[in-house]
Amino acid sequence: MKITQAEFVISAVLPHQYPEDALPEIALAGRSNVGKSSLINNLIMRKALARTSSQPGKTQQLNYYRVNDKVYFVDFPGYGYAKVSKTERQAWGVMIETYLKEREPLKMVLLIVDLRHPPSKDDQLMYGWLKHFNIPVTIVTTKADKLPRSKWDKHLKVVKQTLEADPRDKVIMYSSEKGIGREELWQVIEEKING
Repeated sequence: MKITQAEFVISAVLPHQYPEDALPEIALAGRSNVGKSSLINNLIMRKALARTSSQPGKTQQLNYYRVNDKVYFVDFPGYGYAKVSKTERQAWGVMIETYLKEREPLKMVLLIVDLRHPPSKDDQLMYGWLKHFNIPVTIVTTKADKLPRSKWDKHLKVVKQTLEADPRDKVIMYSSEKGIGREELWQVIEEKING
């Protein structure tokens, strides 16, 4: 995908704030410091459109990014971050659940996990939940550049086993630093939005 235009549109909390132009939406879910913002920036070839933060748990709404007037990336709040109060965590949960269950233009969720570590309990819950509601999901394992190539297969296997991944779901290895996986992920996204 040649990126001609990418912009931040809105931070939404409630359904009436979601954009209404019915463009297909690709949501990104993952733990707080798994590199979702870096992944978005790498996909759209912008240095800092999605705000990366050294302070995890920064994203507290659904952040909408419009790309080429063809698709929205919807960045979820990172889960599993301890410094956020229980009440806030529950509010995020409701917001995300409402979005996932009711959002018509949603085409797929990218579940972002860190290749270096087995998926967390939260990752497993999110994956199980997406499968339960039949929401298409692609697993994206970030930070591949932080591991020697010789360990990639072993770590991928751990990710798939821990999530009990459906063999029909694509698993894409990614590195925002090196651009590994970018072409492949765009291919999957384009198939989904043009399908």
